[in-house]
Amino acid sequence: MTKLPFRSSLALAVVFLAVLFTLLPMAAQAEDNTVTFLRTDEPGRWFKNTAGPIAGTQSLAVAAPGVQVRFRDGNSNAIHTVTSLIFPTGAAGMPFDSGSLRTDDQARLTLRTPGLYVFTCKIHPYMFAAVIVDNPATAGLDLGESITLVNGVTVPTSSDLATRLLRTFFIATNPANWQDHSKATWHITYPNVNVRITGGAVVNLPAVLNARYGNDLPMAAPFNPTTPGVGEVWVDTQFELTRHKDKPGTATAVDATSWLPTRKVALPQIDMNNPHNMWTDKDQTVIYQTQWFDFRMTTFNRTTGRLVNDVRVGPDPSHVMTRTDTDHLHVALDGEDSPFAVVQLTPLVPRIERSINIAQGHPHAHWMGHDGQTMVTPNTFTADSTIYDFATDSVSNVVRVGNLPIATGMMPDDSKYYVDNFLDSTITVIDTKSGVVAKTINLIANYDPVSGAITGPVGALPIQTPVSPDGRVMVTANILTDTITLVDTQTDTLVAMLLCDGGCHGVQWGAKKGGGYYAYVSTQFSNTLLVVDPNPDGSGDLTHAQVVGRILLKTLPTTATDDRIVGNDGMGGQGVLPIPNVYNGWVQNLPAAFKNQLTPAQQNPTVAPAPPPVTPPPAV
Repeated sequence: MTKLPFRSSLALAVVFLAVLFTLLPMAAQAEDNTVTFLRTDEPGRWFKNTAGPIAGTQSLAVAAPGVQVRFRDGNSNAIHTVTSLIFPTGAAGMPFDSGSLRTDDQARLTLRTPGLYVFTCKIHPYMFAAVIVDNPATAGLDLGESITLVNGVTVPTSSDLATRLLRTFFIATNPANWQDHSKATWHITYPNVNVRITGGAVVNLPAVLNARYGNDLPMAAPFNPTTPGVGEVWVDTQFELTRHKDKPGTATAVDATSWLPTRKVALPQIDMNNPHNMWTDKDQTVIYQTQWFDFRMTTFNRTTGRLVNDVRVGPDPSHVMTRTDTDHLHVALDGEDSPFAVVQLTPLVPRIERSINIAQGHPHAHWMGHDGQTMVTPNTFTADSTIYDFATDSVSNVVRVGNLPIATGMMPDDSKYYVDNFLDSTITVIDTKSGVVAKTINLIANYDPVSGAITGPVGALPIQTPVSPDGRVMVTANILTDTITLVDTQTDTLVAMLLCDGGCHGVQWGAKKGGGYYAYVSTQFSNTLLVVDPNPDGSGDLTHAQVVGRILLKTLPTTATDDRIVGNDGMGGQGVLPIPNVYNGWVQNLPAAFKNQLTPAQQNPTVAPAPPPVTPPPAV
């Protein structure tokens, strides 16, 4: 059995449990027993305590029973929610959900039961705020024996998960703790305090974490693949700060031959805000860029970085894709409460043509079919997925999936598609034609949450999960385990796991020179882009998959920029877009200059034979 720094969704509670517990000696308690968090667009400080930072993080507070907690706007352009993620088992008034909060809205609640409370935003689920309610009659900070997650799962307040997730919390909420792979070592700062854990044991926090996981670790050095890719790879470095902008984020281009960052597009003239996901037109001339913490989608020229237009599309646009038959854009509105939550826009200089009724709101990472006739969406608030048929302009199915579905991936022939369920750490396999669930893949089945033992591939809190253009493998980025998992699409079996860098988030596929494909994997809390080859030795055995490149995204003297990078250089990797677009249906529309760089197999991907379609059971 092996162990790795695992961060399971079921133990997300435990992270904050230990975190907040350690910070009691450093926290000032307001005389009126109130805590105020601001909702912001700031990297690492999305929920910011107005009382100030505690041990490097600004998302924590400690208070007495009866504390009133307020969440108000802090100059954020986004729609947010305040939603219970973790609370003391049996706590009064839990779970809590504010619903959608616009700029002037304020959420308030009173916490009376001692223990740990963690809140998140269902639209932007890496936003965290935590309050520890301390019982003054107990020695130290008494967190009790168990906490409950919003999905009803109850976990102990001590386990292997607790200390591993505590370490992750300090990394995620303190930009000073993010991985900078241009340095020789990686130092993580923890508060030097004693903590009381399950059973009343008192231990020194940094001593335990350093003994279990080490510190001042040698940083994995960047390295290039031995075989070039084709074209270039764009990465949304969403957390970069630039000189002339109030809002964070750039789009970074990497040359797939030299593997150097060639351009960073910040668009200071429009204060581009948290650029999250990208796509391109059929000729690969422009980049369509969503602004996830805003209401806008931007278009800029791919070769010059110059602004084409900036159009208001709706609340919290997350992902954008085009139809293969018309080149129209479809943008998912993550913050939209109504079922008209996908907008259709004209190509190149986009304008809204219509809003599409998908029967539910709050879609995140949708996917479009290879012939332009199908769209599937993961609907985060309602734990379901919509299958939309453009031939009839109607919803053909709404399929029940798991907790907080966040992304989709589709077979190249549209026969089936995959929905990853963020909080459940599962992937739902759906027959596209019938809407029947064929299988649920449990990404944490091989993990023992008490001992930390790993008996096979593991992934927790999955995000992007695209299928390769030839339909043979699905690669998933798992943000809490920092692992990359591979699923054999012929059997829908989890077959391999690779280690990722901090905050494993986005994945898309690009062409490998001479044949085959690379999966490009972005990382939120690191300044790298990973290159995965699922078939490096030509055997076709997915267990031989390797990370064949780690590309540093920091600005070079030769990197063209439209605004000077002043913070978080190369950090915040989220959306990924390889150019040329080599997915089935899109690749056939490429101009000759791009198509001629591909092999015949890459120009017309041969889809591996799919299992027979799933038929619905007879009605009872």
